[in-house]
Amino acid sequence: MTAPLASAPSPTTLTPGTRAPAPRARTGLKRGNKLAFLAPAAIFLALFSVYPLITLVRMSMSAVNAATLNGDWVFTGLENFRTGFASGETTQALWRTGLFVVVVTVVGMAGGLAAAIALRTTGRWSGVVLAVMVFVWALPPVVNGSVWKFLLGDAGLINTIILKTGLTDTAIPFLYDQHWALASVAFVNSWSVIPFNALVFRAALMGIAPETFEAAALDGANKWQEIRHIMIPAARPTTLVLFVLTVVFAFRSFDLIYVMTYGGPGTATNTLPFLGYLQAFVRYDFGLGSATSVFTVLFVIVLAVVYARSIRREESES
Repeated sequence: MTAPLASAPSPTTLTPGTRAPAPRARTGLKRGNKLAFLAPAAIFLALFSVYPLITLVRMSMSAVNAATLNGDWVFTGLENFRTGFASGETTQALWRTGLFVVVVTVVGMAGGLAAAIALRTTGRWSGVVLAVMVFVWALPPVVNGSVWKFLLGDAGLINTIILKTGLTDTAIPFLYDQHWALASVAFVNSWSVIPFNALVFRAALMGIAPETFEAAALDGANKWQEIRHIMIPAARPTTLVLFVLTVVFAFRSFDLIYVMTYGGPGTATNTLPFLGYLQAFVRYDFGLGSATSVFTVLFVIVLAVVYARSIRREESES
């Protein structure tokens, strides 16, 4: 006869003299582990985000130039902000930035949605176009700006085509006229953001069940009705997030302006980020440049809060 096998002790069986860990102690241990994992990111953000922002605000309220940068900063309160508005530079830069942001946002959002609808189906040509769009989006801004500066020049490709077709007798000063320059730079920024928006919109549209389109076709819906009643509602949850990201992208745009126009002609393309750069690193008035940059930081912080709330709302609804 074989001896009966002894039953294995249950993992939760406690030996005499031992106690089960208290739930409160386990909760404290989990919280300690979370804090340990969050500590490196918190230290990194404090060193490279919070501390520079505090220094920026402190500098914006002080008289800081090339002579006093490494010395004691004299506190001046809101004098730098008053100087910026009194000279008219900050006010004009705000108007230009607002117009710039509106153009980039409208063209970027509309172009991204249109491209996503056109590339919703899978196929060889869709894959090729998507690869080209990713390539355009991934190009460094300096390279992108240099290419467009060549294309929009007096002897560039676009003006050559316009002159050859007889649409005008003289080259259009895309980068040398105060009205054309801001529109041209805004268009190039829109061109840079359209691929990203198209990829995100396309991901939302690809989540629509094929049966939905089949049912719409059986009901006699045409293409425009499919876009209006199926695709646009499906992309609506993504629209707010992309809208905030596009506005932030447009508002902080600096690279393309630096490469294509350097804020010119005159001050025609001096947006807030570029004006702050000129004041701080060209004129060496770091206090005034910091005051201008504070407006940009405040606007981006507001948009970041809106973005975080929209993401939280989407997570709660999903």
